[in-house]
Amino acid sequence: MPDDTVLSVQPLGFPWETIDPFLFCVHHDDAYPRGNGRFGPDAPLAGRQLGQDFAGKDGWRMYHGMEVPGFPAHPHRGFETVTIVRRGLIDHSDSLGAAARFGGGDVQWLTAGSGIVHAEMFPLLQADRPNPLELFQIWLNLPADRKMADPHFTMLWSEDIPHRSVEDGDGRRTEVTAIAGRPPGADDRITPLPPPPDSWAARPEADVAIWTLRMAPGARWTLPAAAGGDTRRRLYFFSGDRLSVAGRAVESHAAIELRASAAVELVAGSAPAELLMLQGQPIGEPVAQYGPFVMNTEQQLHEAFADYRRTQFGGWPWPDAAPVHGADAVRFARHADGRIERKPAHEDVGPPADQVPQKVR
Repeated sequence: MPDDTVLSVQPLGFPWETIDPFLFCVHHDDAYPRGNGRFGPDAPLAGRQLGQDFAGKDGWRMYHGMEVPGFPAHPHRGFETVTIVRRGLIDHSDSLGAAARFGGGDVQWLTAGSGIVHAEMFPLLQADRPNPLELFQIWLNLPADRKMADPHFTMLWSEDIPHRSVEDGDGRRTEVTAIAGRPPGADDRITPLPPPPDSWAARPEADVAIWTLRMAPGARWTLPAAAGGDTRRRLYFFSGDRLSVAGRAVESHAAIELRASAAVELVAGSAPAELLMLQGQPIGEPVAQYGPFVMNTEQQLHEAFADYRRTQFGGWPWPDAAPVHGADAVRFARHADGRIERKPAHEDVGPPADQVPQKVR
C-alpha cells in the first residue's frame, strides 16, 4: 500500500475542519437534563451566556436559544445544510412555511440556494428523564451555477436510508449508513436516496458520499477506493479508544485525510469505533463567506445582505423566532406545498400524535 495513503491526521476541533466541496462540520453532543414542561431544561440557566451559550456547562448548551435550546430563525444563502440526528429531536421551521420534527437517525437536507430563513430548535419533551441530543450538521457548498437555485427542503427518514452490515473473518461487524452515495459493496437493489435536485451531490461525477461507520471492538474493514480520480476524502474518528488506518495507529480522536483513490483497511481498538466520512470532487471555485452567506465574490456577499434586508428571503410565517411543534413526539414533515409525511415516533421519545403544525400567514 502506498506510503501516502494517509495524507494528514489532525486533532478534532470545534467545528471540524473540512475540505472542498464541504464548508463546515460540527458534532453536537449534549446531555440535556429532563424537561421543564415548556420544552426547556429543568435546570438553572444562571451562569450561562444566554443567546450565545457554547461553553458546554454541565455537559449541554443552550446555543442561541433563550428558553429552548437551539438556533432560532436565521438566514442562509448559497450552500446546503445536511443535518444528521443520531439521538433526540429537532424542530425545523422555515420561511417557505415548511416544518418538521425529526430525529433518531433521520436526516434533513436543506438547499438554501437564493435564500431561506430557518429555525432549528431542540425541544426537551421528557419531563421525567434526561433528553440527550446528538447530531452532525454538515455544510455542502453549491457551485456558482446553482448558488441562486430555488430553496429546497428534503427529509431522509431513518427507515429509508440505506444501511449495510459487514462481518470480518472473526465475525466482528462494521455497520455503514449511507446518507449520500452508494453503500460499499451494495448491489443494485440498494439505491441511495436522491439528494436535492440542485445539490453538488446530485451530479454523479461529483462522487459525493456521506457515510457513518460503526465498528465493533477489534473489527477490520476495508474502505473501498472512491470512483473519481480527483475525489477528496476525510474520515472523522470521533468515538472509540484507538483506530488503525492503513497500518497507522491513531490514538486519539482525529480528522484523517486519505488518498481517495486507495482502498484503506480500518481496524478498531478495544472499544467500538465510530466515524463520519465526507468525500467528493472539489467544486474548485472561489469562496466568499460571511457568516450564513457563502458566495463566490465579495460583491455577491454585499448583494446577499442587501437582498435579505429588503426581502427577508420571503418573510417569517411563524408566530415567534423559535417555534416548537408541540408536546407529542410524532415525527413529521410538512412541506411548503402542503404535502405531509408522518413517521412513527421513536420509542424513547413518547407516543405518536395525529396533528402537525400548520403554516402561519
